[in-house]
Amino acid sequence: MPGLADTTVRLLGQEPLAGRLPTAEQLRIAEILDRAGFAYLEVSGGGCFESAVRRGVESPWERIRALKSRVETPLGLALRGRFLVGSRPVDDDFIRRFIASAAANGIDVFRLHDPLNDVSNLREAADAVAKAGGEFEAGLVYSPGRTGETDPLMEQARELPNLGAARILLHDPTGSLQPHRARELVTGLRETTKLPIGIYCQGSAGNALAAALEAARAGAELIACAVYPIALSLHRVSGEAIAEALIGLGLECDVDVSALWEASDVVDEYIGDEPVTPLAPRIAVRAAQHDLPASLVTTLESSLRTQGAADRLDEAIEELVRIRAEVGYPPLASPIGHVLGSQALLNVLSANRYSVVVDDVRRLVEGRLGTPPAPIDKNVRRAVALTADPESAENAAPLGLQEVRAQAEGLASSEEELLLLGLFGDDAEPLLHTIRGRSAGDETLATGGVDQARAERIRELVRIVQETGIGEVTIEESGMRVSVRRTDDRAPVQPAREAASLAPPDDTELPATVPSSNGLVRVEAPMVGTFYRAAQPGAPPFVEEGQAVGTGQTLCILEAMKLMNEVKADVDGIVRSILVENAQPVEFGQLLFELEPVSGRPMDAL
Repeated sequence: MPGLADTTVRLLGQEPLAGRLPTAEQLRIAEILDRAGFAYLEVSGGGCFESAVRRGVESPWERIRALKSRVETPLGLALRGRFLVGSRPVDDDFIRRFIASAAANGIDVFRLHDPLNDVSNLREAADAVAKAGGEFEAGLVYSPGRTGETDPLMEQARELPNLGAARILLHDPTGSLQPHRARELVTGLRETTKLPIGIYCQGSAGNALAAALEAARAGAELIACAVYPIALSLHRVSGEAIAEALIGLGLECDVDVSALWEASDVVDEYIGDEPVTPLAPRIAVRAAQHDLPASLVTTLESSLRTQGAADRLDEAIEELVRIRAEVGYPPLASPIGHVLGSQALLNVLSANRYSVVVDDVRRLVEGRLGTPPAPIDKNVRRAVALTADPESAENAAPLGLQEVRAQAEGLASSEEELLLLGLFGDDAEPLLHTIRGRSAGDETLATGGVDQARAERIRELVRIVQETGIGEVTIEESGMRVSVRRTDDRAPVQPAREAASLAPPDDTELPATVPSSNGLVRVEAPMVGTFYRAAQPGAPPFVEEGQAVGTGQTLCILEAMKLMNEVKADVDGIVRSILVENAQPVEFGQLLFELEPVSGRPMDAL
């Protein structure tokens, strides 16, 4: 009987969907999926950490803890071998500390794959997962190359039982796994390793669903999926479709499909009426034709467009395919695919192959990232050697946590923050400053005039509402009245990202933006909270008076219950007035901004 693993929460936390749904709604979806009967919920991975760091509002560790506190289904994390969730390999101590932190925050299942399919790179991580009491699921990347995939994958798979893998997961990042090959690989991997086999696949035109069904017929015991609107948008396997198809084939499936449709309805409220980063047919066709991840082709096209060379996409793809062959046909899973793509762009735009070598291409050729499936071209080895800089050799060593700690200069106050700094470098500093500002005591409920005793009572009210069937609880003390109300039946508010709404004393429910009699659009507070004009102390404000803004652009942050909620513009327009001072408490429905709508999107906002 195949089990299902849901990836909805992870996909909502990474591009192109990051930020589309409020945090409160994502937690609500997790609670719905929790009662659906999944083997586990994969809730985070490299894309989620990268998005969280880039947005600079919420720590990815906070998100995992929030999810763990609300669900009983095991939580999963996808890791890229020695790269973990970043783009640079780290040393053994760093791996151990990261996995220990992930387990402490609530991760139960670790899905690890090496971007080169060199399973020796998984040894330290597998040992760390075992010591942390987690389950190690070993991923093998399917990415067609000159050598074919069956024999190389079988050779690597033979080592996985010795690493303590509980299951082998066949991972297809390119959407090129055909149904007949899925059957062949599932059968072969099970016979070779005697381990249960699972499958993570994607692909347009129904290919992913066909491959998943054939894998199930061949004996696959786990299939990754996502709720229907996410699967439709990102070309994944729909949980609703695969569950019903398995039952139709006589393969039992215990997942409650009605719960999946309920979760789909929540997603539909936010992205049902707008396209999700539409994939141009030209991009999709080239990705399928060359067995490339669509995201990689999109990145190539976008980079060329910024250089005024969009007409050279086919040339860049040809160069990418050529480079891949020259460096040993590594799989094109992240981050290796994007590393090779960067080298292809350099070669094409400079009209001089390998005159400049990307650092990670150099590490790959020098064997510092592991062993690719095929030999590396001797001419490429020579080119890399000729462009080597002896002074930069020290930068080729795997990153160590002690090195990061020595350079942190007090920026990170915990090991999990230190891990973010090590994985993402300078890019993580704005997020850490934001976390530091929130923990300094000037941004919590106390900022709004609520002392610590009252703040704790408010938090207790929220817990009561969340954990019981009570619809609303109100307390009134010393002139302060606070109501905490369930929001299950409330119309969604675009900017809100809170776990529970601190509602006004009456029953009035105001949208974030409402029309005004003077022609201006009023942006009102969708909750009680503290108003912040910038992402962190000392950072420039999100907007100024007179500035042009576009739909979806962040105007401010409202902090409530230690959750940072972005308030965004619902129209294209000009900021005509900002009516609240920074770090001031605001009430539900209080006027924050007035926008003058414009008929076309302001150029300044593009």
